Amino acid sequence: MTETAPRITPDIVAEHGLSPEEYDRVLHALGREPNLVELGIFSVMWSEHCSYKSSRIHLRKLPTTGDCVIHGPGENAGVVDIGDGQAAIFKMESHNHPSYIEPYQGAATGVGGILRDVFTMGARPVANLNALRFGRPDHPRMRHLIAGVVQGIGGYGNCVGVPTVGGEVNFHRAYDGNILVNAMTVGVADQDRIFLSAASGIGNPIVYVGSKTGRDGIHGATMASADFGEDAEAKRPTVQVGDPFTEKLLIEACLELMASDAIVAIQDMGAAGLTSSSVEMASKGGVGIELVMDDVPQRESGMTPYEMMLSESQERMLMVLKPGREDEAAAIFRKWELDFAVIGRVTEAGPNGGRMVLRWRGETVCDIPLGPLADDAPCYDRPHVPTEPPAPLAHFPECEDPAADLLKLMASPDLASRRWIWEQYDHMVGADTVQRPGGDAAVVRVHGTEKGLAITTDCTPRYCFADPVAGGRQAIAETWRNLCAVGARPLAATDCLNFGNPERPEIMGQLVGCIEGMAEACRALDFPIVSGNVSLYNESKATGGGSAILPTPAIGGVGLLDDYTRSATIGFKQPGDVILLVGNRVGHLGQSLYLRELHGIEGRDAGPPPPVDLDAERRTGALIRHRIGTRCLTAVHDVADGGVAVAVAEMALAGGIGAMIDRPLGLGPARALFAEDQGLYVVTIQDMALLDFLMSTDAAGVEVMPLGRTGGKRLIFELPHGDYVVTLDRLRAAHEGFFPALMGADAALA
Repeated sequence: MTETAPRITPDIVAEHGLSPEEYDRVLHALGREPNLVELGIFSVMWSEHCSYKSSRIHLRKLPTTGDCVIHGPGENAGVVDIGDGQAAIFKMESHNHPSYIEPYQGAATGVGGILRDVFTMGARPVANLNALRFGRPDHPRMRHLIAGVVQGIGGYGNCVGVPTVGGEVNFHRAYDGNILVNAMTVGVADQDRIFLSAASGIGNPIVYVGSKTGRDGIHGATMASADFGEDAEAKRPTVQVGDPFTEKLLIEACLELMASDAIVAIQDMGAAGLTSSSVEMASKGGVGIELVMDDVPQRESGMTPYEMMLSESQERMLMVLKPGREDEAAAIFRKWELDFAVIGRVTEAGPNGGRMVLRWRGETVCDIPLGPLADDAPCYDRPHVPTEPPAPLAHFPECEDPAADLLKLMASPDLASRRWIWEQYDHMVGADTVQRPGGDAAVVRVHGTEKGLAITTDCTPRYCFADPVAGGRQAIAETWRNLCAVGARPLAATDCLNFGNPERPEIMGQLVGCIEGMAEACRALDFPIVSGNVSLYNESKATGGGSAILPTPAIGGVGLLDDYTRSATIGFKQPGDVILLVGNRVGHLGQSLYLRELHGIEGRDAGPPPPVDLDAERRTGALIRHRIGTRCLTAVHDVADGGVAVAVAEMALAGGIGAMIDRPLGLGPARALFAEDQGLYVVTIQDMALLDFLMSTDAAGVEVMPLGRTGGKRLIFELPHGDYVVTLDRLRAAHEGFFPALMGADAALA
């Protein structure tokens, strides 16, 4: 057969992303030379994207269990108990390389893929989020990338009918040649209708459903496991093409079949397509698998088994059914105008485990033991060098005009309003969105109940670059804090670990350090990681690009509100409320946007990132959640990028009410207003509730500091050396102007 005839040369092995040592392992596993189909299967299953060969040894450090955890890592998505026999199912994944090459389809298929991870477990998706990182706004390609990514996310999510309710966006030159597009989906299911991926039942039929297989996305997983060279544009054929309308049909068809008892196991065809889905199902179940490639639905003529196994065509699922249920399942999928085909069967495992056997035109074109493809894939403890934290700041520029500095910060890329982005997303479809984008966390009602799910994504890459351990700790803590800020009890998290080339010891040190910091915070806050994704080799040698991205361990968090009507929002509610700062303020300016955006000080010159006191974080968060639940607080917002002044400004803009900050600050203006201390919340409260609140903070051992009062249409900073004023109109114009000005004609089209 032509496909199996070519002899495997070192060049062919290298083209498939395997090192000489890894190819020797292939030879040992097979006891012979592989053919091209078998080499392709080993290539994608041993890619960094599928095997996590550089990170598995360190991911084991993360806590993954807890009182609410039903299923942790290892399934398509994490599952947590939300009471009343219901579960929240969620995960975050990357689609970075495809989105840089072809931003619309890269981002769109990233959304489609993460949706399938969730509904394949029996959940109806209820919310999408995203975490985006772009390069310098004035980079020649950046407008094109921003427009394509945002339109791709909106185009897919809006059409499939799942609201996009939150996310985050950062800009930095380190992402010039390698942007990051991380997508998160949350779904809700009944606990007794959760579907897993382990195949079982010797002889049970294996069925293919959804769209036909084409040649798009071949070698997508391999491409996602290598850094970019000058030929990034040549990799465009490896980017998948999505169809959200088909995805919507697939969701409904799968959920309809899931209402029966016909399904034994189910797995979406994501990275590495039919290869990874079949290998994972069989290896998890400890069985073998036999597929007849002639029966795979194909939309292009002349496709070979190599192409069919490695294609990453979208909107496809693989199932194991109970025997005799094929006609029932076929009728459902054909009703929804989707392909349905029996393409194989579950086979018995021998004494050395199960095997993957592929047949085509009456010949065996692949016969591989499953163990080496999955559980026995390479696992490396790569050399790593810890990042030495920067020295503390010896001095810093003082703030001369707080109002002017605040105006500049609010207009800066990392703090400017994201309204231009989220108004392109349908964030209200389904009619269950309680809190829209723009707050600390989105809140979505659990349909038909009083419960609400709070959802957020967070990470501060500049902190992780300066000190990976502290940055990893802070990423978890900020996610946890944002859930508390809306009144939700944090349940669990998912992660998307985006780093550069792990073969560079300093990059591997960043990954190891961030995981160690994350693990420490997860344990201290009872906030386990239940699912996730690792994206490595995020580097670019392309002209105009930098080298590695900033270490970016994006964290997605989910929390529970027993009564969604008691969630807190950030906007000031009425004039005359007292403004308080809750938590331990120290005035830490290291790695702040104040230094970077106003004074050009960043990197190691900007000192260490702010420390995170996890014990204090837990005490303060518990207090805030409790007082939100008693309706004591009228507005709540956590202190993050830009410090207290930015938090107050965002609250004022959200409520359309100004404020006077007129209490003694106790520190110089820069540290008091723009330090990015962790574990802080700005809250507002009415006079009648103030004494009771102060008694509760004293009992909890939580510090409180008065800042001023709400009122008027200006922000006034009353300092010993004068008053500094900025109107809300000026502040809003600066805050809202960045994206429309950047995108120009693209903004008008949105």
